[in-house]
Amino acid sequence: MIFEPKHTDFELSPYTGLTRESWIEAGEYLLGGIFKNIRQFSDPVVMPRKETNITYPHSADAVGEKKAEYFEGLARSFFIAAPLIHEKPELEIEGYKIRDYYKSHVLRSCTIEDSQCVGAYKELLGPECAENATKTFQQTVETCALVICLWLCKPEIWDTYTKTEKDRIADFLMDYAVGNTVPQNWRLFNMLVLAFLNMEGYEIDKSIMREHASHILNYYAGQGWYRDGHSFDYYSCWAFNVYAPLWCLWYGYEEEPYIAAQFEKNSNELMATYADFFDRDGFTNMWGRSCIYRNAATSAFDGNMMLRNSAADAGLARRICSGSLLQFLAREDFLYEGVPTLGFYGQFMPLVQGYSCAESPFWLGKAFLCLHLPKDHPFWTQKENNGTWERLAKREAKVTTLDGPALCFSNHEANGETILRTGKVVKQREDRHGMWNYSKLCFNTKYPWEAAPIVDGEENIQVESQQYVLHDILAETFENANVTFWHGEKDGVLYRRQFFGYNLETECHWIQAINLADFAVPYGIMRVDRMRLFKKPVELTLGAYGFPDNGTEIIKKTENGVQPATAVILKGHDFTGKEKQLAMTIYDGWESLDVIHSAGTNPDSEKSVVVYASAKRTSHNHYEKSILISQVITKEELADFSEEELFPIEEIVYTDKEKCGGYGAVTVRMKNGEEKTIDFEGIEGKLML
Repeated sequence: MIFEPKHTDFELSPYTGLTRESWIEAGEYLLGGIFKNIRQFSDPVVMPRKETNITYPHSADAVGEKKAEYFEGLARSFFIAAPLIHEKPELEIEGYKIRDYYKSHVLRSCTIEDSQCVGAYKELLGPECAENATKTFQQTVETCALVICLWLCKPEIWDTYTKTEKDRIADFLMDYAVGNTVPQNWRLFNMLVLAFLNMEGYEIDKSIMREHASHILNYYAGQGWYRDGHSFDYYSCWAFNVYAPLWCLWYGYEEEPYIAAQFEKNSNELMATYADFFDRDGFTNMWGRSCIYRNAATSAFDGNMMLRNSAADAGLARRICSGSLLQFLAREDFLYEGVPTLGFYGQFMPLVQGYSCAESPFWLGKAFLCLHLPKDHPFWTQKENNGTWERLAKREAKVTTLDGPALCFSNHEANGETILRTGKVVKQREDRHGMWNYSKLCFNTKYPWEAAPIVDGEENIQVESQQYVLHDILAETFENANVTFWHGEKDGVLYRRQFFGYNLETECHWIQAINLADFAVPYGIMRVDRMRLFKKPVELTLGAYGFPDNGTEIIKKTENGVQPATAVILKGHDFTGKEKQLAMTIYDGWESLDVIHSAGTNPDSEKSVVVYASAKRTSHNHYEKSILISQVITKEELADFSEEELFPIEEIVYTDKEKCGGYGAVTVRMKNGEEKTIDFEGIEGKLML
């Protein structure tokens, strides 16, 4: 059953109709699914588990993992419940008074003698690990969620505990706050717990606080984004840009004004471009790890509005938050037995990490933190607007390029989609899961990434959607690009380099690579890439986006003019019945264009189709065609693409007389009069990780 709000206002919210009351209804809808699975008041928030191989607990006797699961279920579902408890203290769902349930279970989780204690820090650390600064626990993450939620409904729960009960909870939290943590976004968990305890009159070690805060500040990469390990992803938005503003509010403004001012500045820098990360419908892109958290990515808007000097556009922020909420709650496949699936839409295990459990998706409850904003806050009272999408000219593609986090995103007026191109990606050569999350050439808000095709129950390693696959014919090996260097944008063209099977033990000149150059066209992206090979014979394939196959029409067209080209067009519908259309066109460098049918590898639909191009280079140490030109375009309707949209190139001009493109500029002249000059010279001196 999908979420259908009873209260809507299309004058205040012309794009979504959602109001503050609609959001409260959405929260109650999710809590209803949770509490249908809780048999009696004393039971913890442990939800039905459809999958048992990847997620934890990994065995029946994994006591520590079970305790961590209890805490995830409690603390993350509390994200949804806490603002509703404050709004409706007497709220009852499925026969449970929600305030009483969380008050009881929070106390029990922190009570050592209780059967539902989620594990005291010193107990989990153990005497033999007391000096091990790298041993960390999932519970640290959830202590942060817990204090945020206790703050959100402070009068209803925290203030009603006795002094003895508060001290018991505080002692439990303090051990995690001053204990080991992961040296990335996790530092914020320790900071928030310390800040909460400080607000409540407990003495804290301010040196520990300052150490963590200074490191968080030094992870900043620019344009609002923080580096979280090797990669950039939504943790910058649902962790750094939510927890840091909260920390400013609770502690930083008064105790660490310099650091707080920097956090505020960084959040406002994010707001300058973050709205364009979402598409015309407010959809969130499936990108990076922990995609099961879905629309939690919108919580950065609420984080910014906690600051003293917020730069967020309130009407635009609500439009995006509500649009992304509906992206998921309006789908039949979003819930499994009443709770969010381990997937992006339906259950989809290729994106799930082993650190997740059945309750992990409740992190999306962060999106509901906006309910702490009062009814008269601009977030709720300003009329929805759609920002960039209201200002784009017909067929315009607005491109935003951020060198700090190596992100380039384009808003396409013609189809309403937002396409993300990324860099500064480092993954192990065998980490295909990590490459799906980070190394795709493009991530599209309406075409979530596809895993490796599965045909007749067997994985096909020769083709990947939105990825090159390099086949060494003599060695009979297949390599994916596991490292993406970033150069940046020049004259409207984005330059990157990908290495196949990159490793630090091998000199880079002995690693096969490809230089990437791509630019936005009205309905998608045009590629003019150059192979950087030292060894042949090889075969190369390149897939388009995965296309949901619920009955797909496949059409092939050719153009035999000055620039011969082939296109394959797919027409069909997604899981929800919406019209979909995709076309891939190949020009110079490619030899064929085919399709592969798959099952169980697309987040939207059980069956899917991937269009892919292929080419061979066979003459070792001979000057052969090195340029590969292709285009992928999409739209949300079945009306035909025009011939010019399918075959947009009028002429390709090479510097070298052989027209191989091995050196010098390549100029692509379009039929509409535009042209792009692709010149890889000089990128060697500015490649960034």
